[in-house]
Amino acid sequence: MKQFLAESRIFFSRFIHSPDRIGSILPSSPFLVHAMLRQVDWSRTRTLVELGAGTGAVTRRLDSYLYPGSQVAVFEQDKILREHLCLAYPHFQHFSQAEDLCSLTRLWGVEHVDCVVSSLPFTVFPEALRNRILQGIQDCLRPGGLFITYQYSLHMKKRFTEQFELLGIRFVPLNIPCAFVYVCRKR
Repeated sequence: MKQFLAESRIFFSRFIHSPDRIGSILPSSPFLVHAMLRQVDWSRTRTLVELGAGTGAVTRRLDSYLYPGSQVAVFEQDKILREHLCLAYPHFQHFSQAEDLCSLTRLWGVEHVDCVVSSLPFTVFPEALRNRILQGIQDCLRPGGLFITYQYSLHMKKRFTEQFELLGIRFVPLNIPCAFVYVCRKR
């Protein structure tokens, strides 16, 4: 609880600084993180990308799920949050711009990834940026790879369905605000 409160203070200050890039005033709850990560087939996941890592609510849990030798790239645009993540998770690769996902994963030495988990607030992004990120996700996923994200509304359902096979949506009431976890697969 102490860690959540400390991270909440940091997250809130970054939200005030960049509300157009950070979609919430609090980090993801453990319930939301669990709802996202339980969708991943960990026995088949060796390369994973996390977009919009924030203070590391999802990142922290990845360590307990990953198989030895798995590779993770963490993307966080906010410099202060990214520096915190680099110190806390030096064994992961760290990048800043989710819109450059494919070129950066190739630079990392990975052609395709098994899974992308995202905490990006797609509804607050300009359409061109949102489209570039979603296209990058599609391009860097292996065939059948998973894209798992949450949003605070169902506004992105149509857009996700156009680009991916939508496997399901799960409602998570125990988060502030309540969230919808979208589970998508590359066709």
